[in-house]
Amino acid sequence: MDQFIAGFILTFIGCFICLPLFLWIIRMFGIYAIVHEGRCHVYLLFGQVLGVLKEPGFYFLPWHLGVKSLIVYLLGSCKVVDTRMDQEYLRSQPVNSEEGAPMGIGIWYEVFVSNPVSYLFKNIDPRTSLSTNVRSASIRCLSNMKLGDMLEDRHTMSQKVRQEVSAQAAEWGYKVGSVYVRKVHFRDAKMIFQIQEKVVNRLRQVTSAIKQDGANQVSIITSTAENQAAAEFAKAAAVRPKIVGEALQAISKDPEISSALFEIIEAQKLSESKAQITMIPANTPMLRQMLAAEGLDDAETIEPQRVYGSSSNVNNAVAAVSKKTQSSKKS
Repeated sequence: MDQFIAGFILTFIGCFICLPLFLWIIRMFGIYAIVHEGRCHVYLLFGQVLGVLKEPGFYFLPWHLGVKSLIVYLLGSCKVVDTRMDQEYLRSQPVNSEEGAPMGIGIWYEVFVSNPVSYLFKNIDPRTSLSTNVRSASIRCLSNMKLGDMLEDRHTMSQKVRQEVSAQAAEWGYKVGSVYVRKVHFRDAKMIFQIQEKVVNRLRQVTSAIKQDGANQVSIITSTAENQAAAEFAKAAAVRPKIVGEALQAISKDPEISSALFEIIEAQKLSESKAQITMIPANTPMLRQMLAAEGLDDAETIEPQRVYGSSSNVNNAVAAVSKKTQSSKKS
């Protein structure tokens, strides 16, 4: 058990203390270096660039830098530069169209470090300088464009900004990737409100025009139907007197049939009207005068009675009249 504990302690001290300390010592003496993905090592000695390691991996420094690598960490320095792709979005850059409209442009671009030495020594703050350069280039290249082109042709605008920025970015060790104009908008609130009003008014005009067109179509269809109906009704009204006259002419040839027909019609009208009838005996002029003087409210009234009995009797009489009419026609 004691041997196990002693072995464990020695292994722990050797793996977690001695080995890292040994690797750090030989790394400080410039024996080896490890370059990670997306990083770049720039070795400086006495104010001069001794070497640049761009590719990721394990490097034996005396092979790449020579004998000076043994003192590069003691008398010089090693700058680690991040070479990964970076993105930035500049919001609402103020530009004016050819018509004088105040516009805002949001521009997005990709950038990465292509020359670490220029990145370290050509500019003290290359990232801020590049952002300022993109702002000024977008304002310089995109101002005084036509409003229609500014709202529609964004690819051309992006290419102009990229061509303008790339040369200066290369001097500072940067390489500009994709540049894209993502948003073009109006910056004046009053102008936005006026455009909204114009759009709303135009939509109202189009809506009212559609409604009016529909109403006109409906009125045309309605008037056409009414004209056709009026024409048919006029034809029917013109033919009806002829048909009725011919029927009455045929009935009037037989006096018995005509008198019975008119009596039946009169009885039907009296029964359908539901009027009150005052019965006054004949040869009583005094009674008539009294009724005229006192008014009809005090007179004796009775309910209307059917002269020829019930409706079935009336229908029978009408059928008899039609049979007589047909027999008279045949004769």
